[in-house]
Amino acid sequence: MAQNRNPNAQKPGKPLKRAFFARSVHEVAPDLIGATMLVNGVGGIIVEVEAYHHTDPAAHSFRGPTPRNRVMFGPPGFAYVYRSYGIHWCVNFVCEKTGSASAVLIRALEPTHGIAAMRRRRHLDDERSLCSGPGKLTEALGITGKHNGLALDAPPIALHARTTRPEIAAGVRIGITKAIELPWRYGLKGSQFLSKPFPA
Repeated sequence: MAQNRNPNAQKPGKPLKRAFFARSVHEVAPDLIGATMLVNGVGGIIVEVEAYHHTDPAAHSFRGPTPRNRVMFGPPGFAYVYRSYGIHWCVNFVCEKTGSASAVLIRALEPTHGIAAMRRRRHLDDERSLCSGPGKLTEALGITGKHNGLALDAPPIALHARTTRPEIAAGVRIGITKAIELPWRYGLKGSQFLSKPFPA
């Protein structure tokens, strides 16, 4: 069984159910900061996310359903996994009602569970670099296209609510060319595990 980073690691909160995601993507995204994400017992604390709404030109769903994005148009509480630039897998959590096609991209985690497995998969030791980006965290957690369409509240995925309310930073999203001015990136303020620091 995957072990905590240290014996004093904060115990995850109650399991998050699909109903948690049946809300505005702009409510869900910041509420995920501080939650714990595990895949087969490996994972950590979510420290950075980005929101994508169906009215947003940067969202995969903006031009309508395709075989690639069809999970986004389904019910909330499921994983939308896609390959970015043909290289890295990225994992998103589908939000809002069926047909809304809105989702939260998980950008970075603070590793807490199964760190040895993450190091093997990522071929590096530095904890701060294990999950500090959307492609890094999927590799560390072993997420691939086979996870696309899986429920977020059933094995192998487990999500747990945060137990305290963290201080959250917000800013523009990263690596997109459309709607670049929207401040829909959220992160744990001061975290050393972000993919990129937020402006002071």
